[in-house]
Amino acid sequence: MSSQRILNGRYELGELIGRGGMADVYKGTDTLLGRTIAVKVLRADLARDPQFQARFKREAQAVAALNHPSIVAIFDTGEYSVPGGPGEDVRVPYIVMEFVSGRTLRDMIKAKELGVEDSIGYTLGVLAALEYSHKAGIVHRDIKPANVMVCADTGDVKVMDFGIARAMADSAATMTQTQAVVGTAQYLSPEQARGETVDARSDLYSAGCLLYELLTSRPPFVGDSPVSVAYQHVRETPELPSSHNPDVTEALDSVLVKALQKSRTDRFQDAAAFRRALRAASNGIAVPALPASEAPTDPNDLVEEEDPATQLLSTTAVGFLDVDQFRDEPLVHEQLDQAHEDPLPLGLPPERERPAQQKSRRRAWVATLVIFTLLVLAGGGFWLYNLMNTKPAEPAQVEVPVVANMTESQAIQKLYSLKLVPKSVREPSNTVAKDVAIGTSPAAGSMVAQDGEVILKVSSGPSSVTIPTDIVGRTEANATDVLRKLGILGDINSVRTHSATVPMGQVINTAPAPGAPIGTTSTVELQISSGKVLMPQLIGLPQAEAEAALKVNGLTMTVVEQENSQVDPGVVTAQSEAFNSEVDQGKMVTVTVAKAPAPAPTPTPTPTPTDTQTPKPTPTPTKK
Repeated sequence: MSSQRILNGRYELGELIGRGGMADVYKGTDTLLGRTIAVKVLRADLARDPQFQARFKREAQAVAALNHPSIVAIFDTGEYSVPGGPGEDVRVPYIVMEFVSGRTLRDMIKAKELGVEDSIGYTLGVLAALEYSHKAGIVHRDIKPANVMVCADTGDVKVMDFGIARAMADSAATMTQTQAVVGTAQYLSPEQARGETVDARSDLYSAGCLLYELLTSRPPFVGDSPVSVAYQHVRETPELPSSHNPDVTEALDSVLVKALQKSRTDRFQDAAAFRRALRAASNGIAVPALPASEAPTDPNDLVEEEDPATQLLSTTAVGFLDVDQFRDEPLVHEQLDQAHEDPLPLGLPPERERPAQQKSRRRAWVATLVIFTLLVLAGGGFWLYNLMNTKPAEPAQVEVPVVANMTESQAIQKLYSLKLVPKSVREPSNTVAKDVAIGTSPAAGSMVAQDGEVILKVSSGPSSVTIPTDIVGRTEANATDVLRKLGILGDINSVRTHSATVPMGQVINTAPAPGAPIGTTSTVELQISSGKVLMPQLIGLPQAEAEAALKVNGLTMTVVEQENSQVDPGVVTAQSEAFNSEVDQGKMVTVTVAKAPAPAPTPTPTPTPTDTQTPKPTPTPTKK
């Protein structure tokens, strides 16, 4: 990132101020408007994954339409290129946001700086932001202390990081998307933990967890693993906040009991209701308890309150009969009379004995009651049997859309929007450009179960290419770029080779040769000029041959003659560069050539004094 300090020719990046699981946040300056901004940049190692790109762009889309003082504003979005490998650039998206100078609620919780009033005030700010986003149809899905900033100068709350937000129309997205956990375990609503659909009430549950931690410096549930914490959200009841912080009132306890209900229907139904209850609790007014019909009852208490007739009928009918409709029947009174009468004395008058008609009617009532009970039990059993053996409903079917000729990112977004799970697979294609969708499996128009997996076929480029003939003479870097753009995925190796004519750093030849076809996964060798040649052996050659040998290697010659009586004139006796050494192209080589030695001078005789006198004539001898 250090090499890319200005984005879009406008946003100058400064220091790194935050780092998350998938993005880094930099403090920056908008050079056009002269204001301080924050720039959120997707990590380069994740930018290759179209699913991370889609999630990152979804954050900008989710917040772009939200304009609220308690939500961090989005100013702009864009992309920039970073080198991703030989001949390959990676497009990295970024989001330009409002810069908030302050600290997160997580930092303030760790510093233990929060009182009860501060905790209520910050939660009211969060609820105001949620009320606005919910009305706009956006569910945040990841409310937690680390995603709430408090401005240093005003103390206002700013909710941020809508990276996993969803439109309510798309709230069927559950806790997992392509096997990645969505949300944070300590603040998951029970329906998120169970993988069910989410709505605005899921955010309110998370806001309740946030308030709980602000008041007690600990989340409502803790565990050794995210799974154990999620299980507690589904099954366990949290301890009252007042058990951890004696400053928490019963009224505040009642608000959190309501906010952290397992069933969505038992919680606050919108953020406005949560805010009203929280303001009332700060004034000592508790949230009303659940109606008695919804609260669990103690069977022992019911037994103490019921009269004998009610106990008898409710026990006989096993809960399927309405007890009140039998209270005034003679059968009940007769049984009660029997229960309260004392034993009759002997010799009881005949008028005190029950007539046969009354006994017959009692037996009829008992038989009717038993038969009715058996019928109800049989009907219930038949209904339960059918319920247990009913085949589950067929999952909703979705038609696979046409994504051919879309970019990979556009195709993934299209499939996600229809609640399908794409899986990208690359394959070569001679007709579809690289990184463009070829099609899907199942094919477009097929019916697939909702949330089913669809194979997205993406072109990796042609299966074979032809090495261009004009690659000779290109620089090494330029030649590599040309081959990569052609679609060659294999290794491109460079070999340094001597050349008398090709300048240093330029391509002399390739293997396979230029003009030859090659598979995209094959290896290409670039022969790169080293800018040097090997010095030939000149000693012993005539001067003309030595000059020709140097010229073939692109070298020039300067001659120094030296008398040498041992070598024929015109023959090279020495060279300035050693044989087989590497010599720069065009270098001048000094060559020593033998020449005949000059002839020795004839000595001139020196005259003597006698030589200067007139010579005497030699006498001629006479014959005797």
